[in-house]
Amino acid sequence: MKKLSLIMVAVFLMISASLAMASTKDEVQKRGYLQCGVSTGLPGFSNPDEKGNWTGLDVDMCRAVAAAVLGDATKVKFVPLTAKERFTALQSGEIDMLSRNTTWTYTRDTSLGLNFAGTDYYDGQGFMVSKKLGVKSAKELNGAAVCIQAGTTTELNLADYFRQNKMEYQAVVFDTSDQTVKGFEAGRCDVLTSDQSQLYALRIKLANPDDAVVLPEVISKEPLGPVVRQGDDGWFNIVKWSLFAMINAEEMGVTSKNVDTMKNSSNPAVQRLLGTGGVKGSFLGLNDDWAYQIIKQVGNYGEMFDRNVGAGSPLKIARGLNALWSKGGIMYAPPIR
Repeated sequence: MKKLSLIMVAVFLMISASLAMASTKDEVQKRGYLQCGVSTGLPGFSNPDEKGNWTGLDVDMCRAVAAAVLGDATKVKFVPLTAKERFTALQSGEIDMLSRNTTWTYTRDTSLGLNFAGTDYYDGQGFMVSKKLGVKSAKELNGAAVCIQAGTTTELNLADYFRQNKMEYQAVVFDTSDQTVKGFEAGRCDVLTSDQSQLYALRIKLANPDDAVVLPEVISKEPLGPVVRQGDDGWFNIVKWSLFAMINAEEMGVTSKNVDTMKNSSNPAVQRLLGTGGVKGSFLGLNDDWAYQIIKQVGNYGEMFDRNVGAGSPLKIARGLNALWSKGGIMYAPPIR
């Protein structure tokens, strides 16, 4: 009997936990704003200006979800987190979602109680060196001191690459990306390694950006994207389809500038995207215009990419793999139908 009681208690606790976890959307709507975890400052992805206003691709992902859920992309509280803090903050409920240049990996997806809601930037790890070293390839870095950020996939990738190429290195570890670039600039290391997108972002923080060069080698796959807690499929769907809506919008030619005109489109795919016909927002527990609000207030994926990291930004990163699948890249979203 005692054993049965313990089982009943365990079942009750599991059901209670499930119900608690299943209310993220309701909690966000009741609170009136989204709590979104971002980096401590990475140009192009999540970075505050001198007035504390956050900008970047990861920031826009947060705003897209706020637009879908609250109808207002400005209703976001950005929570800056180091790489070591980010998963604990999400697991504990301190934030509703994580949008912080975070790589989707097997271990993270299966052992941390988290779900990756898609890839919003396909990246790969690289190396940045001072031009005065005269190094042209990462295979010339034997014996180098390497600045690296703690709690990231770059640590294991670095060890694997040097071991595979029978080279030695000395790791110089920092807690934040700002600390790594300061360490590099101060000469504490010969090399700074991170995702290539991050290297270009950190390079512009140097007093003399032209003194450093990013080497050509890309040594890993780094699919970056938003993350949510497991156990709340409704919230997982909202974050996932907020990203998919922006990708589909770019494919259909729907932008923040023409979205009002496109609401009158006779194209069934556009009608379904903008909530004027076909499938309904109730499938996500949202208003029918949830995707319209994202596109109107944040833009499609191409607009988000260009202004933050692409041609319209200081980083000037080429679309590459992040181009649409129909334009030579691998950016692809399931259809809204």
